[in-house]
Amino acid sequence: MSVDERIAALTQKMLRRKLYAVISAASPAPEKLKPLLPAHLEYMIGLEKRGVLFASGPLTEGEGPPTGAGLTILRAANAAAARELADADPFVKGGLRTYELKEWTVMEGSLGLRVNLSDQSVEVA
Repeated sequence: MSVDERIAALTQKMLRRKLYAVISAASPAPEKLKPLLPAHLEYMIGLEKRGVLFASGPLTEGEGPPTGAGLTILRAANAAAARELADADPFVKGGLRTYELKEWTVMEGSLGLRVNLSDQSVEVA
């Protein structure tokens, strides 16, 4: 079997789901983000409830405190739609954050979900 045939066989059933990564640059003054943090969190929770937000959160340098940088993964129809969502973030609108947008093709990985019926709790693994 050739290398190309082996690659084709290994990737044949992979997901190939296109998502968009919004990589926010570290703020030069992370303390300036705090006044807009409630609006930012409300915006992100709204995206989550609409099913647009896959995952999001701050980035840090090792064990250090948050730097004001962040990573957000969006479910969007295309890059233009993802950019529109990123531009509407209060941190971006307020001029406190810039970002880089990357298309990300999810090929492999796993997601664990445990639903406990006894106490109606859900755990993500």
